[in-house]
Amino acid sequence: MDIKTASALRRLRLVSAPEAVSFLLLIVCSVLKRTTEFNAVPVMGMVHGVLFVLYVLFWLDAWNRTKWDVKTAALYFILSVLPTGGFFAERKLKREAEAAVIASRARREGVVSA
Repeated sequence: MDIKTASALRRLRLVSAPEAVSFLLLIVCSVLKRTTEFNAVPVMGMVHGVLFVLYVLFWLDAWNRTKWDVKTAALYFILSVLPTGGFFAERKLKREAEAAVIASRARREGVVSA
């Protein structure tokens, strides 16, 4: 895996958990808006919107660089629209990055020829 691909995956991974947290906070703010006088939906909505747009941009970049199949790319996108999906995406991306590092080291040391 080249450095640009690794960077694209890292960016996607780093934005996925905050995007999930902002989604959950937006849901809480929506409930509070309807049950109390507290209304943080406009602010939290903007924060979540920015993080979601970043997630989609980083997802597109990672998809382009990693050459994921449509099923894998769709999975990461679906995880972005589920309230806790970003946590699962982050964990899966972390495992994928660790496996790529291990494979790269094995190739460099001549353990495998792939």
